[in-house]
Amino acid sequence: MTPEAFSNAVLAWYDQHGRKDLPWQHDISPYRVWVSEIMLQQTQVSTVLGYFDRFMHALPDVHALAAASEDQVLHLWTGLGYYSRARNLHKTAQQVVTQFGGEFPASVEQLCTLPGIGRSTAGAIASLSMGINAPILDGNVKRVLARFLAQTGWPGDSATSKALWAAAERYTPNQRGHHYTQAMMDLGATLCTRSKPQCLLCPLASHCQARLLGTPTAFPESKPRKVLPQKQVVMPLFAHNGHVLLYKRPSQGLWGGLWSLPELDQTDAIATQAAQLQLNTGEHQALPSLTHTFSHFQLQISPVLIHCQASPSVAEGDWLWYNLSAPPTLGLAAPVQKLLQQAAEHLTRC
Repeated sequence: MTPEAFSNAVLAWYDQHGRKDLPWQHDISPYRVWVSEIMLQQTQVSTVLGYFDRFMHALPDVHALAAASEDQVLHLWTGLGYYSRARNLHKTAQQVVTQFGGEFPASVEQLCTLPGIGRSTAGAIASLSMGINAPILDGNVKRVLARFLAQTGWPGDSATSKALWAAAERYTPNQRGHHYTQAMMDLGATLCTRSKPQCLLCPLASHCQARLLGTPTAFPESKPRKVLPQKQVVMPLFAHNGHVLLYKRPSQGLWGGLWSLPELDQTDAIATQAAQLQLNTGEHQALPSLTHTFSHFQLQISPVLIHCQASPSVAEGDWLWYNLSAPPTLGLAAPVQKLLQQAAEHLTRC
């Protein structure tokens, strides 16, 4: 199948079946496309829709995002995970305003110099919002091309990635590049899905090597599996008068810049932590445990609700008393948000 026949088949399918009513496809701008592309990394469209609308309502342009506080940005991101995306989003907005006068640079090469923007994301921004002819290779496109070519190897390997990028460049047409980019993402998201591809509806089916082999789901090959190590922590929820004590994590590292609960190695350490914070503690109540899976390990959380008296010394700086009934605008990791909800429900019943 020639590159021209490939792109023509994809575009013909897009004209009839492609998605054209996603929020970022209206009032198209580099800012809206960029935010949507960052949100869609590691996240499904159905999840992103609500987050995107809230984000645009609060921070409608790059100047608003650049001027926002990190807490506000992380608060709007709470629940989406991979919080480095949000921190990079904030940094990039500030760079676009200070270094480029509020206008996104109009080249893939310059876009790639901004925090959190790789080659594929830069290509999507350039293609979808600027009319620049640029290939992309996000997860959906990798799957379509890997199956079409029966490309062996895990896409994260350099040789496999190089082969897929070469294919992406080869098949990207000179005309209607923005429609082709969207079409390839749509094909992977709606037909060429990970577990149940609808090959009979695919415009590339007659030339798809994986389909002809009868093993479409064997491509692309999965990342070699590793047994995730386990880490166990105790998270005390020091509670006083409808508030729970939180601290702000360092900007670098796990849950960087988010507000969280203290992490202790064992329950016996709660008394030491309370003493350091000058808290007078009372009743301790174990809450249901929680498991949170990261890409490289699993975190087993044992939460303990502790009734205590407030101390002014911990209500400032990197510590604050989080109001459960009137939550402040802060960035929270998803498991911490769940634990705070548990604490609020428990305290309401008591």
